[in-house]
Amino acid sequence: MIDFFNYIFQNKAQILSLTLEHIQLTAIAVGLAILLGVPLGILISYVNKLNKPVLAIANIIQAVPSMALLGFAIPFLGIGTLPAVVMVILYSLLPIIKNTFTGIKNINPQTIEAARGIGLTKIQILFKIQIPLALPVIMTGVRISAVTAVGLMTMAAFIGAGGLGFLVFSGIRTVNNFQILAGAVPACILALLVDFLIGIVEKLVTPVSLQITGASKEKQVKSKKFQKRIIAATSLILVLVLGYNGIVNHISSDKVIRIGSKDFTEQHILAHMFSDLIEARTDITVDRKINLGGTQVCFSALKSGDIDLYFDYSGTAYGDTLNYPPISDMEEVYTTVKNDFKNLYGIDVLKQFAFNNTYVLAVTQETAAAYGLNSISDLAKIGRNLRAGTTLEFLNRIDGIPGLTAFYNFNFKNTVGLDGSPRYVALMNQETDVVDAFSTDGLLKKFELVTLEDDKNFFPPYYAIPLMREEIANKYPEIIPVIEELGDVLTDAVMAELNYKVDELQMEPATVAHDFLVENSFIE
Repeated sequence: MIDFFNYIFQNKAQILSLTLEHIQLTAIAVGLAILLGVPLGILISYVNKLNKPVLAIANIIQAVPSMALLGFAIPFLGIGTLPAVVMVILYSLLPIIKNTFTGIKNINPQTIEAARGIGLTKIQILFKIQIPLALPVIMTGVRISAVTAVGLMTMAAFIGAGGLGFLVFSGIRTVNNFQILAGAVPACILALLVDFLIGIVEKLVTPVSLQITGASKEKQVKSKKFQKRIIAATSLILVLVLGYNGIVNHISSDKVIRIGSKDFTEQHILAHMFSDLIEARTDITVDRKINLGGTQVCFSALKSGDIDLYFDYSGTAYGDTLNYPPISDMEEVYTTVKNDFKNLYGIDVLKQFAFNNTYVLAVTQETAAAYGLNSISDLAKIGRNLRAGTTLEFLNRIDGIPGLTAFYNFNFKNTVGLDGSPRYVALMNQETDVVDAFSTDGLLKKFELVTLEDDKNFFPPYYAIPLMREEIANKYPEIIPVIEELGDVLTDAVMAELNYKVDELQMEPATVAHDFLVENSFIE
């Protein structure tokens, strides 16, 4: 427990910043959901023919898995805040629409008739009778949506929108329980706080005649005054948070590039390292889009202009993006990728780095000793007895399980998709027997795993390559030599050590990246 509080203290600035981001994203999403949901609820209460279709659509949206909905949104809305907010809005609509409809429909018909009898118009009845009487029920729906939205918004981190999910998912991928808790605990507290505050609003909007209380009138008045002060203070804080983040987001240099990264340790380090270097060596400001997801998410973001630069690997670009069958010729892979990306997508492939982060298969020392495993050919002989736990990407790529098993002519007993560090945990818990890894993974060293030689050279070369939009390369040519200079220094050994510092020593990727640049005199 003391170690956890030490972690919180050491990373308090990051945790506070991500909490503010989370509040901002949630407030925007819930606010827009209210603006959409309440009018829709009112509409279907008046137009009966729309009742079932609107509620059916809202129910169907609610039934779609959140990750699937987010995945559907990326091709149309790109990455970052917009798709995350849209996803949460869609998930928040059902309780608001349904409770608005229910609240209005359950009003005593005699009350409405009496309002008509004194000459009130339909609009006056809606705003003076129906909405005030339905408000407690409406606020219950808003309360459910808001609390749910706090949890759902952790998904925003998958596509670079920030929030507390960044800590949760980063912690999962590096087996850092303190980091997971640093994201989960504030999110839980935030959800409870939102529930408490909206509960107060719910009481405030409930007509006195509907409130059940044994308190004296004086106590009720004092209680309401106190509750109103809490809501006013909370509203002020929320406005300040939204305003502060809005100002911060707009205070920037005229020269800005957006650097993205995939969702594992090495990518985080590279993104921070080159962002620091570019800002130190040029007058360009870098907007960092860390932890966007897998290859296709990052590449789609680059093509659509949501990011300007990210780091991929030559073999991944050759096989996964261009769909060529794997080959081992380093120069042919690089040249093909460079030419095709330029011609097909208008993307410049800069000079490849010194390190080759190729795929490897890894097993525990006990498994290697039991079966005499040194190479993938050894594995092929007994593969039918072993269980493979690999990343979802490796499970489906031509240069992953499908191509590997066909090339070496064997099959595993079964395969299961496990993204990030959970596959290492499953291996150490003897729930799987073989995992895929990158040759520079720090977790290989952490868990003292045995890597199997690709003795028939199935895997293509995976040298790191910077991918930059052609427009940005032409606009800011000064960053190209800066990137290529550092790329020559990043060897296999260097990257393995940097990854180890994050995965085992639990250092922050941004800190590891900055320290390396300072220690090697790239920046002061």
